[in-house]
Amino acid sequence: MSLVSEDIRIAAEVINGADGLLITAGAGMGVDSGLPDFRGTEGFWKAYPALRQAGINFQAIASPGTFRSNPALAVISL
Repeated sequence: MSLVSEDIRIAAEVINGADGLLITAGAGMGVDSGLPDFRGTEGFWKAYPALRQAGINFQAIASPGTFRSNPALAVISL
Protein backbone atom coordinates (compact mmCIF):
# COMPACT_ATOMS: atom_id res chain seq x y z
CA MET A 1 0.00 0.00 0.00
CA SER A 2 1.41 3.41 -0.93
CA LEU A 3 1.84 6.21 1.61
CA VAL A 4 -0.91 8.22 -0.10
CA SER A 5 -3.34 5.29 0.08
CA GLU A 6 -2.48 4.78 3.75
CA ASP A 7 -3.03 8.49 4.47
CA ILE A 8 -6.43 8.34 2.75
CA ARG A 9 -7.38 5.21 4.72
CA ILE A 10 -6.42 6.88 8.00
CA ALA A 11 -8.30 10.06 7.08
CA ALA A 12 -11.39 8.02 6.18
CA GLU A 13 -11.26 6.25 9.56
CA VAL A 14 -10.97 9.56 11.42
CA ILE A 15 -13.87 11.09 9.47
CA ASN A 16 -15.99 7.97 9.93
CA GLY A 17 -15.50 8.12 13.70
CA ALA A 18 -16.12 11.86 14.01
CA ASP A 19 -19.29 13.39 15.48
CA GLY A 20 -19.19 16.15 12.88
CA LEU A 21 -17.12 17.57 10.09
CA LEU A 22 -16.23 21.21 9.55
CA ILE A 23 -14.81 22.19 6.18
CA THR A 24 -13.32 25.64 5.77
CA ALA A 25 -11.59 27.47 2.98
CA GLY A 26 -9.34 30.47 2.94
CA ALA A 27 -10.05 33.69 1.13
CA GLY A 28 -9.72 33.35 -2.60
CA MET A 29 -10.17 29.60 -2.90
CA GLY A 30 -13.65 30.00 -4.33
CA VAL A 31 -12.53 32.71 -6.73
CA ASP A 32 -9.71 30.48 -7.96
CA SER A 33 -12.35 27.81 -8.58
CA GLY A 34 -14.45 30.16 -10.68
CA LEU A 35 -17.01 31.13 -8.04
CA PRO A 36 -17.99 34.81 -7.82
CA ASP A 37 -16.38 36.88 -5.09
CA PHE A 38 -19.24 37.64 -2.69
CA ARG A 39 -17.46 40.62 -1.14
CA GLY A 40 -16.44 42.00 -4.48
CA THR A 41 -18.80 44.44 -6.12
CA GLU A 42 -20.15 42.10 -8.78
CA GLY A 43 -20.61 39.05 -6.54
CA PHE A 44 -22.42 41.10 -3.92
CA TRP A 45 -24.66 42.82 -6.46
CA LYS A 46 -25.75 39.48 -7.89
CA ALA A 47 -26.91 38.47 -4.39
CA TYR A 48 -28.49 41.84 -3.54
CA PRO A 49 -29.56 43.68 -6.72
CA ALA A 50 -31.76 46.13 -4.76
CA LEU A 51 -28.67 47.50 -3.00
CA ARG A 52 -26.96 47.99 -6.37
CA GLN A 53 -29.95 50.00 -7.54
CA ALA A 54 -29.77 52.05 -4.34
CA GLY A 55 -26.07 52.71 -4.97
CA ILE A 56 -24.92 51.06 -1.74
CA ASN A 57 -21.64 49.14 -1.99
CA PHE A 58 -20.59 46.18 0.13
CA GLN A 59 -17.97 48.09 2.11
CA ALA A 60 -20.52 50.74 3.07
CA ILE A 61 -23.17 48.32 4.26
CA ALA A 62 -21.04 45.62 5.92
CA SER A 63 -19.35 47.83 8.46
CA PRO A 64 -19.58 48.57 12.18
CA GLY A 65 -20.56 52.17 11.35
CA THR A 66 -23.56 51.08 9.28
CA PHE A 67 -24.56 48.62 11.98
CA ARG A 68 -24.54 51.42 14.56
CA SER A 69 -26.30 53.99 12.37
CA ASN A 70 -28.74 51.70 10.55
CA PRO A 71 -28.75 48.19 12.06
CA ALA A 72 -31.72 47.02 9.98
CA LEU A 73 -29.86 47.81 6.78
CA ALA A 74 -26.63 46.22 8.00
CA VAL A 75 -28.38 42.99 9.00
CA ILE A 76 -29.81 42.63 5.48
CA SER A 77 -26.25 42.09 4.24
CA LEU A 78 -25.67 39.09 6.54
